[in-house]
Amino acid sequence: MANSNHTTRRTVLSLAGGAAVLVIVRPVDATPAMLSAAIRNVVGEANVHTGKVKLDIPPLVENGNTVPMTVSVTGPMTADEYVKSIHVFNDKNPQPNIGNFYLGPRAGRAQISTRIRLADSQKVTAIARLSDDTFWSATADVVVTLAACTEEAI
Repeated sequence: MANSNHTTRRTVLSLAGGAAVLVIVRPVDATPAMLSAAIRNVVGEANVHTGKVKLDIPPLVENGNTVPMTVSVTGPMTADEYVKSIHVFNDKNPQPNIGNFYLGPRAGRAQISTRIRLADSQKVTAIARLSDDTFWSATADVVVTLAACTEEAI
């Protein structure tokens, strides 16, 4: 039994008069307000200091679909002093919070490596939360020649 809510390809083509239908879906770009809200969601009202965080990301990438990134934080990783978490943000992707990484004193060192997607040329910010509940950050500009995070369907 056919579902009456199911639209078939034949129905779409008949409604379009037999013409080809092209649907382009583009996610909404993040806004400065979205980025600020995402960061405040992590840090609350605390001040974010510059330093202690090193963000290694290529300044120029050909393809935004797979951008290598490493974030490391200087400081001891002892039972008393350690990095609690690392958060990565961007200012133009549809979702401003790229990822959250949680560490503990037994992590050995405060470093994460991953690949991210970037929708366009933009700033990437890494923020580390230390065990004393201070926040430290680093920012890098990345130029993307072939954007990611866009989807097209035919």
